[in-house]
Amino acid sequence: KYIDIQRYEWYDGRKKGESPMEKTGVQRLAGVLKVLVTITFICNLAALPVVPVLVMIGREGLGLLGLFSSDPGLGGLLLLARAGEMNEYGYVLSVFLVFCGGCTAVILWQGRRVLNTILAGDPFAMPNARNLRRAAVCCFLIAAAALVRTVWGFGYYASLRPLFTYNALFCPVFLMGGLLCLVMSALFRQAAELKAENDLTI
Repeated sequence: KYIDIQRYEWYDGRKKGESPMEKTGVQRLAGVLKVLVTITFICNLAALPVVPVLVMIGREGLGLLGLFSSDPGLGGLLLLARAGEMNEYGYVLSVFLVFCGGCTAVILWQGRRVLNTILAGDPFAMPNARNLRRAAVCCFLIAAAALVRTVWGFGYYASLRPLFTYNALFCPVFLMGGLLCLVMSALFRQAAELKAENDLTI
């Protein structure tokens, strides 16, 4: 008895006739999520430079239609020039939104890198643990910035109004998000170590 090496086929659990490169359901979902995350990331970066202008629009109570008046170019330039006239509240809000937007961009980029490993068929890799740890740090930074702005609001308004704003909500939400990312980071690191040990054993 002998084995014909040329006709031997390794069975890996796929159905007969199924393409070896066919994507799984998880990989197809990861592909859709990657597209959505990439679009959100680009929109996030595009919005950051105009944050002061948007803050100015909100503070002055101007409608967006004011930008498209008889002379939209002049109107836009005038609004940009007036953005330098913001008061203390406007500056604090602009800095807060730009900082949170930057942290959100980092979180989205780390999520995109995790999705890349899923598409490559190697999700349990050590880089994923580092990516999730970076995302956790950014979540904690956003929570800390929201806490600082909430405390600042107590002095600015001289009341408890900041407790009923989105700033106060950001603190527990992003704190829990950071903790969740840390837990996921630990799980991915443990899975990567176990996978490496199994590969060495084999």
